Amino acid sequence: MTKKLYVGNLSYSTTEDDLHKLFTQVGPVVSVALITDRMTGQSKGFGFVEMETEKAAQEAIQQLNSQELNQRSITVSEARPPKERTPFGGGGGGRGGSGGRQGGGNRGGGFSRGGDRDRRQRY
Repeated sequence: MTKKLYVGNLSYSTTEDDLHKLFTQVGPVVSVALITDRMTGQSKGFGFVEMETEKAAQEAIQQLNSQELNQRSITVSEARPPKERTPFGGGGGGRGGSGGRQGGGNRGGGFSRGGDRDRRQRY
């Protein structure tokens, strides 16, 4: 069990102070991080709370999961470690394996190869 908790389904008006006050009712809080959009600064509706002990974290999950905060039923669960990111987004897999010819053979467009029609006219 980790001491770090995921808190989801938060109202956009919820502040880090709101989370800190709520979780300190259960046990000592080490840190609170409300995740916000980099561009707008608006809350993304989730955050993380780190409790001082694993026991306090377990108590917080049992007591606060599904509890209402700012008119929203919040989700409290054990935080998962972040997935490893590959630099530059990772490739994408290339092209599919389509056998045979790639494209349509005759690209003449239905015009004769005799040249431009306007050139045939004499002035």
